[in-house]
Amino acid sequence: MRREEMWAVLDAERASLADLLAELSADEWAHPSLCVGWTVRDVAAHLTLAPRITVGSALVEITRARGSFNRMVHHTAKRQARRPASELVGLMRAAAGSRHLAPGQKLEDALMDVLVHGQDITVPLGRARAMPPDAAVTSADHLWRMGFPFHTRRRLAGYRLVATDVGWSAGEGAEVGGPIDALLPLLAGRTATLPRLSGAGVTALTRT
Repeated sequence: MRREEMWAVLDAERASLADLLAELSADEWAHPSLCVGWTVRDVAAHLTLAPRITVGSALVEITRARGSFNRMVHHTAKRQARRPASELVGLMRAAAGSRHLAPGQKLEDALMDVLVHGQDITVPLGRARAMPPDAAVTSADHLWRMGFPFHTRRRLAGYRLVATDVGWSAGEGAEVGGPIDALLPLLAGRTATLPRLSGAGVTALTRT
């Protein structure tokens, strides 16, 4: 995808997530997400941070987290989640149209983040969320190439991932096939979409 196309999808995803969040009940905001230890509210809060964080504030946060990127992400999301739900919805809506990336973040990271976290929010709530096919393929390629923090190729070594609805595949070994919106969370370390996948590799992945 061209950069302008990625930005357009990112804008649309943020706007539609704002609409979805505005509809949620208090119980749904507090529901566990697919991110271990995070509620739907925490995930939503995390997504509002990247369009606003500066180099200076990022340095402060990484110092507070004693140099741990994962700890920084966790702590900043939890603090942001203390804001009222209506404020988080507003911040999400305001992010649509922003061309600011977090320090060190690539546009591909931001696109992948909003697609995966959209599923982190909606899957446990039983809400369907369509995923733009081209953006999903771009994000799947990005996840397959990147190392930290997902280490996808190492984690899924010995499996061949095959999308059944778009032209995407990766890896070698026991096949794991299904729609790209079910494969993308798996590439990002989630297992909740395994029931939507099929093939010889699914049983082995279910046991891990």
